[in-house]
Amino acid sequence: MKKLNIAIIGLGNIGSYLYKYLNDNKEILTKKNNCIPFIKYISARNRRKKRNIKIKKNQWLDNYLDATKIKDVDLIIELIGGSEGPAKKLVFQALQNKKHVVTANKALIAKYGDQLAIIAEKNRVNLEFEASVCGGVPIIRSLKESLIANKISKIYGIFNGTSNYILSAMDKKNKNLQEVLLVAKKLGYAETNPSADLNGSDVMAKLKILSSLCFNSFLSKNIYVEGIKEIDTTDIRNANKLGYKIKLLGFAELLDNNIYQRVHPTLIKKDSYVAGIDGVLNAVIVDGKPIGQSIIQGEGAGPAATTSALVSDISSILRGNIKFPFSVPSGERKKFKFNTIDERLFSAYLRFEVIDKPGVLSNITKIFSKNKVSIKRLVQNPNINKKISSIIIITHKSKNKFLNKILKDISKKSFIKKKPKLIRIDDN
Repeated sequence: MKKLNIAIIGLGNIGSYLYKYLNDNKEILTKKNNCIPFIKYISARNRRKKRNIKIKKNQWLDNYLDATKIKDVDLIIELIGGSEGPAKKLVFQALQNKKHVVTANKALIAKYGDQLAIIAEKNRVNLEFEASVCGGVPIIRSLKESLIANKISKIYGIFNGTSNYILSAMDKKNKNLQEVLLVAKKLGYAETNPSADLNGSDVMAKLKILSSLCFNSFLSKNIYVEGIKEIDTTDIRNANKLGYKIKLLGFAELLDNNIYQRVHPTLIKKDSYVAGIDGVLNAVIVDGKPIGQSIIQGEGAGPAATTSALVSDISSILRGNIKFPFSVPSGERKKFKFNTIDERLFSAYLRFEVIDKPGVLSNITKIFSKNKVSIKRLVQNPNINKKISSIIIITHKSKNKFLNKILKDISKKSFIKKKPKLIRIDDN
């Protein structure tokens, strides 16, 4: 029977879990794919680190880049991480030397995916990256294969389990972001440095990849990104009172041959499907024709979920399928215009903490009127003891640039006590 020689580069939690899984399940994977997955080599930064796996001496490569040069390596699995340095060198060299590559590296694919795809196509090898987006949620294979008949107009959802856990816990336990973040780190849901999860850049990288697959377009940097760092328990409580939940969502939409990509906290109706996705779960919603709306949800991170995605890619290669990394040849990918969201219309929640004195409210409403934004609902919560008041305004749909202008204008006023808030609303 045919054999596929594999080199695993990177032996952290995911690499170690994958190594054990492939060894323990070699027989069933061989039967299902009619090809033997054989781990020929492994390499890691620290060879002496204690791991719960047994590795033979002749499997170790002291120089990880040797895997790209050895003739009897067919597939390299990159689990180093990061868009530069060793991971970049490894993947570029592997594809240039006609080795198949499987990676979980969203940052690398989001930044260099277009270049890597051209090399893979030229050398007739696979570049697979199912594990780079939403862990165990099989969204990439679904877009490439299961939903191939559909013309997709929109993809959106919860693409980051850490931020979703934080917002869910803030809501259920009435604790602030920093308190919940400490718990998330202890549970292993958040990294030691969680900035990519909190500032939205993790979702941005995933959205770039998904957007490209949905619309057969090249990767674009033109994405509006806003994280959850400014969300506090007051916003969570206000959302609940107004009939909403706050979620960090990513959106990519194709409208009139323009693609709009955005990542930001969003108020969504309590009774909507996405509002019920709590904890570390991810959910991806695809709108297309003829299917209508399709939803996939599941674990977004962790060794087990990531290994599930990696093995899916490995199995595709075991079967001998040569595929285009982004579904269609690079020469046929479309050059859409990626627009900013300035002209897009949104309803929004705005919150102003102000000095409680006559004339403040009328001053605020005049600024709304001046910027052509009409008010749908207004709630004023005065704190008589502190002589301050919280003003919450829900707007009708208005251009994003005017909403931002209101925020900027009111921020400069002397009656403002705290930085004003703006959270867009999705009523779909």
